[in-house]
Amino acid sequence: MDITIRPVTIEDYDGLLALWNSTEQSKRALNPVDDSREGIYRYLKRNPTTCFAAVSKDGSGDADEIIGVILTGHDGRRAIIHHMCVHPAHRREGIASILVQKAEEALKVEGINKIFGLVFKDNDIANAFWEKQGYTLRTNLNYRNKSLNENVPQGE
Repeated sequence: MDITIRPVTIEDYDGLLALWNSTEQSKRALNPVDDSREGIYRYLKRNPTTCFAAVSKDGSGDADEIIGVILTGHDGRRAIIHHMCVHPAHRREGIASILVQKAEEALKVEGINKIFGLVFKDNDIANAFWEKQGYTLRTNLNYRNKSLNENVPQGE
């Protein structure tokens, strides 16, 4: 199987949604507003060079399949990783590490020096992965959020 890493575009939306729905951990991170086609369009418009997809082609001439994605964005000072996901059938192939490396390189080009990400506490596999990538656990902060839209869940 041939795998390429390339920037994400809005034309990838259906493939991204299928990928995110391939795992319960990713599904529970989605919300109907920010992760709608319009929400992802806005995100990609603000972050056109820092979001990447791992795409496979099976050689049969069928359409490309998105098997991994990392959405990263920044505010000009710090970056955040959103929706890092690799299809369960393609885990442990090094795809996630390559996606992280590409995102980190793109952020460095944009002058970003610090990245953070949010991982569910009970997602042991993801937490172990991020630790292996050199992302340390901050225990001196509380994560707080507030929904400004009644269609976006507040969270647990």
